[in-house]
Amino acid sequence: MKELGRVNRLHINRFTDFGAYLALSDGGEVLLPQGYLTGEEQEGDEQEVFVYTDSEDRPVAVKDTPLLQLDEFGMLTCKEVTSFGAFMEWGLLKDLLVPNAEMAKPMVAGQQYLVKVCVDYRSNRLIGVSKYREFIYPAPKDYVLGMECKGLIFEKTELGYKVLLEDRYEGLLYANEVFEEVNLGEIRKLWVKKRREDGKLDLKWNSFGRVKYEEGAEKILKLLQEKGFLPLHDRSDPEAIKSQLGMSKKQFKQCIGQLYKAREIVIHEDGISLSRD
Repeated sequence: MKELGRVNRLHINRFTDFGAYLALSDGGEVLLPQGYLTGEEQEGDEQEVFVYTDSEDRPVAVKDTPLLQLDEFGMLTCKEVTSFGAFMEWGLLKDLLVPNAEMAKPMVAGQQYLVKVCVDYRSNRLIGVSKYREFIYPAPKDYVLGMECKGLIFEKTELGYKVLLEDRYEGLLYANEVFEEVNLGEIRKLWVKKRREDGKLDLKWNSFGRVKYEEGAEKILKLLQEKGFLPLHDRSDPEAIKSQLGMSKKQFKQCIGQLYKAREIVIHEDGISLSRD
């Protein structure tokens, strides 16, 4: 059934006391339960539905949309751990099961994990798989220094943060190069620092060269417009700069140097303020 695990637009074949049967591409039917009908539908009407299997493994159509569809990766929260697997919240009445055999590591209720929705071909049920490495490929060689990309931040390690790009490439943000709060599950713009021989990517949180400093300078100017004064200067503690601005001391000094040369700010012994020129 090619509709399984996806949002589809299906036509109503017939009605029963239990709901409406929708036509599938293979000639079969799937039930849209009565609770999803308004009573105004007619045979032939098109319905936008998600198709999966109910608690008795029967195909069923619902008008709820899950957080992930078939073959998609995403961060899901573990709702319950059992002897045979973990149930993940994914926006439907029936939770998504990650069987023990498909776990990358033991799961804990309340924690988030990177999961891909797959079909268990033994049972034809949708399941979650957290063994993401089985779906990872070497990044192509056009991932070059300075290239802009988007990535899903999915795990914190001793070195930094693991990132999934295009649902198939793996990257790493080094913790000592990140000066802002990082949230697992966040999708954000990143830059390639290096493509390693194994095809994995080293990534940067900020862009390269002057663009990085110009972005930082804009942030400083905005804060000065709001507060009038910032008690930060070139002798400030790096942690104080990181806490208030989310940037390194080196970047801060570059930014205020640019702003000072442009006569946008005044540098005092105890901080900086906007220029009155």
